[in-house]
Amino acid sequence: MLFGLDGVEIGLIIVFFCLFGGILSGFPVAFAIGGAGVISFGIIAALDSAGLLVHQAIDTGSQAYRDLVNSGVKPDIISVFRYPDLPRIGEPVFPAGWETALDRNVSFIVNRMNERVLAGQSIETLLAVLMFVLMGITLERSKIANDLLTTMARVFGPLPGGLAVSIVVVGAFLAASTGIVGATVVTMGLLALPTMLRNNYSPELATGVIAASGTLGQIIPPSIVIVLLGTLAGDLYSTAQETRAVEAGCTDALTYLGEPAVVSVGTLFQAALLPGIMLALLYALYAFGYALLNPEKAPAVELSGGTGEPITRSEGLTWLLGIPVAIIVGAVLLGSAGVIGSQNISVSAFSDVSEGASLRTNVSPECQASMIELHGQSAWDQAVAEQEEIDAAGGAASAERLSEEELVAAREAKIASAAPIGNGVAVVVVLLGLMLAMARGIAPSRAAQPLIVGAIGLVLMLLFDILLISPTTSSGATFLLLALPFALAAYGCKEAAARCATNDLIRVVFPPLVLIIAVLGSILGGITNPTPAAALGAGGAIMLAAYRKLQDQGRSGKVIIWSTFAVIIALLMGVNFDLRINQGGVTVETWIAFIVAYAAYIFALFGLLFGCWVLFSSGVLTPVVRETAKVTSMVFTILIGSQLLNLVVISFGGEHYIQQFLKSFDNEFTVFLIVMLVLFILGFVLDFLEIIYIVIPIVGPVIYGGSFDPKWVTIMVAVNLQTSFLTPPFGFALFYLRGVAPKEVTTGHIYRGIIPFVVIQVVGIAILWFFPTIVTIVPDLIPN
Repeated sequence: MLFGLDGVEIGLIIVFFCLFGGILSGFPVAFAIGGAGVISFGIIAALDSAGLLVHQAIDTGSQAYRDLVNSGVKPDIISVFRYPDLPRIGEPVFPAGWETALDRNVSFIVNRMNERVLAGQSIETLLAVLMFVLMGITLERSKIANDLLTTMARVFGPLPGGLAVSIVVVGAFLAASTGIVGATVVTMGLLALPTMLRNNYSPELATGVIAASGTLGQIIPPSIVIVLLGTLAGDLYSTAQETRAVEAGCTDALTYLGEPAVVSVGTLFQAALLPGIMLALLYALYAFGYALLNPEKAPAVELSGGTGEPITRSEGLTWLLGIPVAIIVGAVLLGSAGVIGSQNISVSAFSDVSEGASLRTNVSPECQASMIELHGQSAWDQAVAEQEEIDAAGGAASAERLSEEELVAAREAKIASAAPIGNGVAVVVVLLGLMLAMARGIAPSRAAQPLIVGAIGLVLMLLFDILLISPTTSSGATFLLLALPFALAAYGCKEAAARCATNDLIRVVFPPLVLIIAVLGSILGGITNPTPAAALGAGGAIMLAAYRKLQDQGRSGKVIIWSTFAVIIALLMGVNFDLRINQGGVTVETWIAFIVAYAAYIFALFGLLFGCWVLFSSGVLTPVVRETAKVTSMVFTILIGSQLLNLVVISFGGEHYIQQFLKSFDNEFTVFLIVMLVLFILGFVLDFLEIIYIVIPIVGPVIYGGSFDPKWVTIMVAVNLQTSFLTPPFGFALFYLRGVAPKEVTTGHIYRGIIPFVVIQVVGIAILWFFPTIVTIVPDLIPN
């Protein structure tokens, strides 16, 4: 053995040094990874051919090995780490020769490129990366960060450490709207850092809070990290749990677990929401606490400029807090009481399929023992009792077509149980009511009559829905009945919107906030998957940037505004009408709805194209598209190169060797802790993309093959990877900030400034470790 090391260990060391050298060589990382794979394979193959690499494998023909297997120990868990005293034999690291390994690697990389990049199932999810990058870069070029920083600084500046807190708020806001770390750090570094230094802020605090807040885009959805991790996590978890089930003696993971072994990117977005908010709060609390302990290093600052008409405290508490909270709480209580709810009366022509037992009970004795060990004896006994009841009733009922009488009875039952106020009307009333209340609070000295008219319209909408509209009322008649009260509400809301526009905070925050709600709401609410939502966000970002550019040029942005309303109209038509006109018996009402929806769609498309033309003629669209192409190409090229490097590691047994080492620990927490420590250390020298595509596929079968919740595992890894942006010497956020920081800010200031935030990251990981409910509560509450 060379240097007393196992041949596989030497191969892993060669791969690491080739990868590290390739990254330091100055070549683009995307190509350095693939090059490292080719060079390391050549070196390992040459050493193996010379007989210098010898792998000490367990002698499976020895009597000691046979005795161990005969004692009941499964061959899969026998390794040199768990049983170091077993006889071994020396063999090459390429048992069939490096030529065979090379041929297999070339075949695999072609197949992987087809699966992952060209035509596989994951390509649709990966397209979300392109859309989110386009959305982020477009919003960054629209100067949204400039307005947010200025406005938030006015709001939080008078507090101790207020400028630092405002940076955290803006960082979280930009994370939810752009998710681009480099753009966020550079923008905030250019705009906020000089202001903080001029106001006697500590350079360490200023640089630390800017760098850390800029990395929130890696965890707060929509996050590119979570999209990339999610595409891997789904496959790794499914495969690992299938393997776990087979080892437990069961036929598949569904039988063993009692639920499908799946995890989606949308579910991971839901799981990442609270951890991202938690990290932002920890950053803000640290900045505020630092200011209290060191007031001279983070003083309160009163910045010039206003946010609208001055109001009294009572007016602010009443209209900006009390009334909005009352509206929201009232809607929630009415929903709980059944006053607000679904008015859908459509019924299926088939009967419901009766549910089976909570666990499958027709399994082998070995699988039964494994299931009892996993779920507990009480859960098994309950499943057996459920199955006995089902069998006594004649077995599980399958779906059967209902008779006309049964259909009528089912429909009447739905009509009787329908809520008096529909969900759609309630949502419109709540949103418009909040706008009216906010407008009154922002400008209390102005005439209240238009707002009162709008409020009367909202009340009439509720009364009309209760008294005049029944669940059997057609969608067209519903629209006509609600037209008059909605017109009154729209009159008041038009005046309310004009008053809200005078408030800098609302004027700056509201447009991107609507876009965030539209994108994240559709994902977190389970309405659609990330790719269509990302496309919606990219289109919305283009229109928002175009509107901002038209305003800067002194031109009217009405085309963009009306295009936005056209999108809303198209969505309303699609939700409330059956727009399938290619079927028989299409009513006049359906034709009218289709024509309206199609006209709205055409106008919305025109608005999007107009927005693209505005950005192109202004010189904005070309660099946005070019930058998007660069980032997306880098991601996909790193994906291909990392697949090649992974195949090299697999070919000489490196992946199996690492997994055997991890499996030698009996405690799952110990294994996961080791993986998290390794990822944290690798974060000092590798970017998150390299870690995701190189390390996670190797350790994934182990960390996803246990009893841990895959959502919790993935978010823990994502938070850990976020730290890689802050840890020197290769933390990218530090490089971004160093490039735009003034000369008086040294690299030492930046490094010292990020240390507390790295500690906060570790504290955040520890909190998620001990309180995993923070990750799982939102996916459990929201249906997928």
